[in-house]
Amino acid sequence: MSTLTEEGVIAVKNAACERLLDQRVEVKSKSKKMKEYLNRFHVAMPKPLEERPVCISEGVFEAKAMEAEKVKRKLERENENENGGAGVYSASLKKHYLLADDEWKEDNMPEILDGHNVYDFIDQDILQRLEELEKEEELLQEQGDGEDEEMEGEDLTSEQQKELNEIRKKKSILIREHRIKKSTAESRPIVPRKFDKDKRFTSERMGRQLSSLGLDPSKAMKRVRSESRGRKRERSSDHGEGMDVDDDEGSNKKMKMRSKSKSRSMSRPPVHELVPGEGYKDSAQKVKAFKMGKSSVHKRNKAAKKGEGDRVIPTLKPKHLFSGKRSNGKISRR
Repeated sequence: MSTLTEEGVIAVKNAACERLLDQRVEVKSKSKKMKEYLNRFHVAMPKPLEERPVCISEGVFEAKAMEAEKVKRKLERENENENGGAGVYSASLKKHYLLADDEWKEDNMPEILDGHNVYDFIDQDILQRLEELEKEEELLQEQGDGEDEEMEGEDLTSEQQKELNEIRKKKSILIREHRIKKSTAESRPIVPRKFDKDKRFTSERMGRQLSSLGLDPSKAMKRVRSESRGRKRERSSDHGEGMDVDDDEGSNKKMKMRSKSKSRSMSRPPVHELVPGEGYKDSAQKVKAFKMGKSSVHKRNKAAKKGEGDRVIPTLKPKHLFSGKRSNGKISRR
């Protein structure tokens, strides 16, 4: 070996390592613990397997048969050429449907029925449920017939029979109107009563209906009219009382009236009216403060900004628009 030319160094290193490993194994095999370790090891000697016959699954043969059928099957282009060409022949999209009977493939099937998607209501047990519904309907009809017989069996006068027929007629009309409204609820806009052109919701109509039922409509009509006009009368009375007393007494009286009427929301006083507790000396100072506030906000509102913190620092001379541009008379750089 030579360290100068590095010849034989690796061979000497490998030989030394092998001797050291053999020595370590001999030391371990002569130790007392080796017997305990040997009991834990098991060396398996497998026997050579016999040659098995070739096994090909049935799926391979089925796949080959399918490929052969695909090769034999006609293309839609060939069918089109045989049946008159483009514009005359229309391919059937239903011939590949997987149905129990091939005659059902060309049946017309509705996609939308009564505004509903038919495919959302397909059920496998629909025939069984239909039978159950028919049985339940028969039972209900039998019970209804019994009730009608009981009703008819009672001694009704001609007037009572007439009223009963009117009630049934009115009930059927209401049910029909409700079904129409329910079916067109999504497409029908919601119109407030104040825009009711047919005048279906009026106090006069309410009075006619109550009188037709045999009730006195005077109290109900009076209450409706008092509710619709009461607020204006209170306001006029407040103003009238405020003319006789001082400003302080009038304001205290108004505050008491507002505290008593909890159901009514407190209205905002006008700008020129001085309310105690606001911090103004007189009404002129209040009006001046409002004007100054409006003028300070005018510029910001004109710029469509939300508030004082909505600031924008514009770039007055953006670099991409001004760098490298030569004006008239300058050719120093470009």
